[in-house]
Amino acid sequence: MTKRDIAGFLNVDIKTLYNWEKFKPNLYETVMKGLAFDEIVEAQKESYEKAKELQNRYKKL
Repeated sequence: MTKRDIAGFLNVDIKTLYNWEKFKPNLYETVMKGLAFDEIVEAQKESYEKAKELQNRYKKL
């Protein structure tokens, strides 16, 4: 996700995002980690679903 995408997702101007990065680094870091966490959870969910699909496929053999 680009910074422009992130700003849109957060419903803030991209300049606000840059200001957070420069003047409020803890806030910026927290926001970025939160977004990364969401991506990690989604990736793990997809991985789990794929594993269950494979398990079911090989149970039938």
